[in-house]
Amino acid sequence: MKVAVLVYEYPPKIVGGLGTYAAEITRKFVLMDDDVTVFTMNDDEGTLPTREIWRGIEIHRPLHIDVSDSLPDVIAEDIRKWGRGINLFGKLLVYNYLTASKLINDLIRKEKIQYDMVVAHDWLSIMGGISVKKETKLPLAFHVHSTEKGRTLGNGSGVVSNIEMRGGKMADIIVTVSYAMKDELIQLGFPREKIHVRYNGVDPEKYNPENISPDQVRKVRELYGINDDDLMILFLGRLVGVKGVDKLIMAMPHIITKIPQAKLVIVGVGELQEYLMNLTRTMRLNKYVKFCFNFIPEEERINHYAACDLAVFPSHYEPFGIVALEAMSMEKPLVVGAAGVSGMREIVVCCGDEQCGYHVDPNMPSDIAWGVINVLEDPERRKWLGKNGRKRVLKEFTWSKIAEKTMELYEKTIKK
Repeated sequence: MKVAVLVYEYPPKIVGGLGTYAAEITRKFVLMDDDVTVFTMNDDEGTLPTREIWRGIEIHRPLHIDVSDSLPDVIAEDIRKWGRGINLFGKLLVYNYLTASKLINDLIRKEKIQYDMVVAHDWLSIMGGISVKKETKLPLAFHVHSTEKGRTLGNGSGVVSNIEMRGGKMADIIVTVSYAMKDELIQLGFPREKIHVRYNGVDPEKYNPENISPDQVRKVRELYGINDDDLMILFLGRLVGVKGVDKLIMAMPHIITKIPQAKLVIVGVGELQEYLMNLTRTMRLNKYVKFCFNFIPEEERINHYAACDLAVFPSHYEPFGIVALEAMSMEKPLVVGAAGVSGMREIVVCCGDEQCGYHVDPNMPSDIAWGVINVLEDPERRKWLGKNGRKRVLKEFTWSKIAEKTMELYEKTIKK
């Protein structure tokens, strides 16, 4: 099958989980003998190649044109109010329509390349996907990794929500990342009959605790002043409201009452950095809470998983939660938010013989503390939970299995 994939982020430009997902699954498609062309954003300076082959994948990155001065009079009021503003929205419009033009006019009409399907990820790329479908009549798969209403807890842009809904109506199939997300999409009015669930995955060879040396673990722990007899709790992700990091910090007084050697390491960047530092200082937790305000490379991320005793992700809204899979693959037990839209509720088994972690209410610091204490107070149980997590990854969540199931869905769509 020959597939055109429109995705906002792609190596080397990766912002979050979407970029990781896109890189891994397109690589697996190629290894399955499918042909993939990716259309993605260039960097702000336009320094990345506009057309290249990488890992067997043809990648196109249109050069940005600044259209922000021409937008204020023609776009909706809620876009003008964005913190990141008109400039970002303008970049996205240019990326979408230059991508659609390149694919339709150059590759399909001029170079006579025949594609079987166009795939667009999230609202960031669906405008281009809709244009390609209209001009070429190719089947369109719309992957929804999260929604504007969910990401902003109901306070987002009506324009973005409308773009998402238009994508759902125009697409032949809608692919989302969890059954929790499927339920959300149905409640928002997306056509139920089009929605299919395909989980994200992880590379268990890359995320393998056997590959990490004791020296690598020691270096990470020393970086944060964590001693051998301390117990390291790790949060890794964007520092925004929906991730629940503030409630995790508020849980620490409850935790250290029972587990005085517990230390929390928070790794990530986001709008809450200053607030989280002030919260830690106000609660007099500087001895127990350490920060790394950086987007660390994957190798360092793996080392952090290896160094911790427990990973905690108390999200209020988490359509999937690829970090949970990464921690599980590294044989680490988990405490995850399980209220509202939570894909991690489906990933992490919270009871029985296959238990690999605990579900908690992310709105309640005392409940987060309950989960953390249950993991940390018993070394043997901690080890057992971690082993179960890796077994679950190997059984259900490898990229090879996810790619096969996704491609099967594309093939069924084409044959309709």
